[in-house]
Amino acid sequence: MDIQSSKIELVKIILNIENDKFIEKITEFIQKEKVDFWDELSVAEQEEIEKGIKELNKGKRVAFNDFLKKIS
Repeated sequence: MDIQSSKIELVKIILNIENDKFIEKITEFIQKEKVDFWDELSVAEQEEIEKGIKELNKGKRVAFNDFLKKIS
């Protein structure tokens, strides 16, 4: 069975569950399993992004065309 078929079967099973507590547990489990891209970044990457956000908040911006010229 491929992943899409498995997902559909899982949804069918969940739709037939009437136990509120069980549905809450499933929901909690799924939410905990979601991967936050931030957590997958290295510390250096996170710091670089935070630095960029701080610069943007201070009004330090570079025009897109200027950026393209700089990196090419």
